[in-house]
Amino acid sequence: ISKTALAGNSTKKTASGSLTEFAIFKTFSVKILPPKAPNIIEVLWQPPLNLWVKCNIDGAAKGYPGLAACAGLFRDNSGDFIGGFAKNLGLASSLFAELMGAILAIEIAQNKGWNNMWLETDSKLVQLAFKSPSLVPWMLNNRWQNCLHKVRSMNFIVTHLYREGNSCADTLANLGLNLDAFCWWDVPPPQIAADLH
Repeated sequence: ISKTALAGNSTKKTASGSLTEFAIFKTFSVKILPPKAPNIIEVLWQPPLNLWVKCNIDGAAKGYPGLAACAGLFRDNSGDFIGGFAKNLGLASSLFAELMGAILAIEIAQNKGWNNMWLETDSKLVQLAFKSPSLVPWMLNNRWQNCLHKVRSMNFIVTHLYREGNSCADTLANLGLNLDAFCWWDVPPPQIAADLH
């Protein structure tokens, strides 16, 4: 027992908090290290700078592959909704859906003349794909390369936001699963209106 206590007391591992574990540690005279408190990160949507447009995008896929959709919503520096979209993509992966959200957002921004664009996504892979285009599936490669070319002529940034801060885009992507075609909103649909401010 003394060797067990000595070995147990030299560990930096924390206890899980179960009563069974507590009883075993007490039996062998092992000091109990409580688990560390979790880091809590406040996740808030931040508006873009004046004269910039921010687009939050998301993709949804029910299965791998499964029914998929993408969506995005554009807001100005006051946080006001200036447009949103959703599109059913048929059978696709979640990465395909997330990337299509980025592609459509960039194409729409360019068509509307929104040349100061902040793209925000809850997918770190999408953010990384702007630096490493080899991550993009082959069937999207040409369209992705075209988007990379477009953003070079824009003031453009892409950032990651935890999914808790991207709920409006998530709601639109899930709406997209039930659409037959591309849908554009000039005013926020009722499903997200209350969550915008």
